[in-house]
Amino acid sequence: MRRREGVLTMSMLVFALGVVSAQDNPSPQSPAEPQSTQQPVPAYGQGTTPPSSSENPPLSGLDLPSLEPHAAPLSYLQPGATFSESVSTNIENSIGGSSTGSISRGLGNLALKRLWSNYDLSLDYLGGIAYYTRGPGLKQVQAFGVTQKILWKRGELSLRDSFSYLPEGNFGGAYGSLGSVGVTTMGHTPFGAFWGGNAFGAFGITPRIVNVAIADVTERLTPKSSFTAAGGYAFTHFYGDDTNSTTFIGSSQVSAQAGYNRILTPHTQVALVYGYQGFDFTVVGTAFHSHIIQGMVGHRITGRMDLLLGAGPQFTRIGIACNILDVLNGDPHCSLDQTGNAVGTIPTDRINVAAQARLRYKFTKSTMDLRYERFQTSGGGLFAGAQSDIIHLSVERPLSRVWSLSADVGYAHNDRIQPLTQEQIDACLGGSQSSQNACPANDAKTYNYGFVGAALHRHFGHNWHGFVSYQDNELSFDRSFCTTTAPCDRTSNRQVVTFGLDWTPRPIRID
Repeated sequence: MRRREGVLTMSMLVFALGVVSAQDNPSPQSPAEPQSTQQPVPAYGQGTTPPSSSENPPLSGLDLPSLEPHAAPLSYLQPGATFSESVSTNIENSIGGSSTGSISRGLGNLALKRLWSNYDLSLDYLGGIAYYTRGPGLKQVQAFGVTQKILWKRGELSLRDSFSYLPEGNFGGAYGSLGSVGVTTMGHTPFGAFWGGNAFGAFGITPRIVNVAIADVTERLTPKSSFTAAGGYAFTHFYGDDTNSTTFIGSSQVSAQAGYNRILTPHTQVALVYGYQGFDFTVVGTAFHSHIIQGMVGHRITGRMDLLLGAGPQFTRIGIACNILDVLNGDPHCSLDQTGNAVGTIPTDRINVAAQARLRYKFTKSTMDLRYERFQTSGGGLFAGAQSDIIHLSVERPLSRVWSLSADVGYAHNDRIQPLTQEQIDACLGGSQSSQNACPANDAKTYNYGFVGAALHRHFGHNWHGFVSYQDNELSFDRSFCTTTAPCDRTSNRQVVTFGLDWTPRPIRID
């Protein structure tokens, strides 16, 4: 399995790099641009023009270079709405589930972009309801993102927050729909796997709150060098009356990162980055932390390509819970409490590899985004920490002035970092239904999640467009859940077809 995963990852990266090499000469622009995106009317007035942003931001920062670098500064208010109907197999999203049902959604969104001479504010809200014909019935859907930038002559400070309240969540789109930008991005946060808040697979319709907050600063030391520093806090909380809410593991994560960047040529940049991750979980005695050192190299062609490669060692210290044998063997970290149970943790150090690769490319008519990340994550509520390998490819291409096509493929492999404690094993294998519900997710050592999807869009005038999409999701474990002690593979497969209509009126100019 590991060999096949490695071959798949390397094949996609080699293919993408080959495409870049073949397309390195500029291509002529197409005379007929699709009407897929309405650009807001430029805002005019006092204090609405900010300093020009860098088209080659630091590699170690959170900002990406724009593939539309010559867009004019805009201040606007953009409302919108999405109405959709989904038909889903295994609608309860459970292991071995087979029931079919539908999900009706009505969502509204509002985006605000406000620019001043030294400030840049972005707000994005999406909310509404989803009705499941089977299972939970009516559920709320809420998502909110905000970025506030404060700029000065040689740098900037950014305050970012991403919040979501979802009835379910999967990497690659919480709803199996690729028809609306707001819907497709709510299954995972936009900051990357390092900062937390990601959901790489889920089972059961279980409400969750996910929030990631980050403060980051960039300072240009010289015309060719810069320094970045960032700190963040993320948490995932499962709740509700659903019995599955006791099965998942809530988590919180503190992260920090600092990097030095150096421009070698107009298109090439290198960086040295240090990162810290501290994890804490709702299961007692499962906190751990890690330190990462990465070297990065990037190659960027303004408005066309963004390539980043990074790798380095990852040092992790985990506290393994003591058991009776550790006490009898005289381990100094372990002792017995007043009831005769073993208490304490044994520190264990591990060395691994952290890595990332990203390729974004704008062709004459289409765009491609290919990403690979290898970091420690919170385990998505299924494990108390996981070593995750994530690969994600998305492609968009207009077919005509009114038709466009998008495709999305992703895969995540997750290895459990911490073994189950004795208390967790007793809860998993206790035999009663109540003890099984209290089991932290499952007794698997690894799990995989993959999805593939595509969507076809059709514009109707300037304000409306319809879409139809299909997505196939598969979640698999190397061992069963806590209902049996015998090892066996368990798989959850879900297929979703969605029909929808988006309303996007002309943006409202803000002077």
